[in-house]
Amino acid sequence: MGFVGETVDSIKSIKIRQLLTQAITLGMIVTSALIIWKALICVTGSESPVVVVLSESMEPGFQRGDILFLRMTDEPIRAGEIVVFSVDGREIPIVHRAIKVHERGDTKEVDVLTKGDNNDIDDIGLYAEGQLWLHRHHIMGRAVGFLPYVGWVTIIMTEKPIIKYILIGALGLLVITSKD
Repeated sequence: MGFVGETVDSIKSIKIRQLLTQAITLGMIVTSALIIWKALICVTGSESPVVVVLSESMEPGFQRGDILFLRMTDEPIRAGEIVVFSVDGREIPIVHRAIKVHERGDTKEVDVLTKGDNNDIDDIGLYAEGQLWLHRHHIMGRAVGFLPYVGWVTIIMTEKPIIKYILIGALGLLVITSKD
């Protein structure tokens, strides 16, 4: 009998109590991951404390697939900092460098103009129609660290969904058929 036959026999032999235990264990793992994510949001002050670089616009500093760690503080953004921002009408955040910062003296608010290191022009064309600057509410965080190439897992699963489904299915089978 091969691997498939053994797996089917294993699934057939599962008792209800064992199945419930495994389902609860899986639920606890998912819940723990959510708690860790929410704790990171609280500690970093960023609504998305970890992002993946999805394009080549920040090369050579950051490569496609690098993971960036973000932090958001009350300090104003300065020219030269790497920021992650979201723009009205765009679902996916953008990682670019702040190239110009205009600080309004009366309110201490800052307007930020960004540009990808590998791009020829600034990002005004990426902003919402008629928008010339980013404001504080657009910026999700500053890059404070990175892990090179680790984000490729996310990119591959997004670009080739079948791989994501195969991985989820394999992990589900592993949980169901484990004897512990």
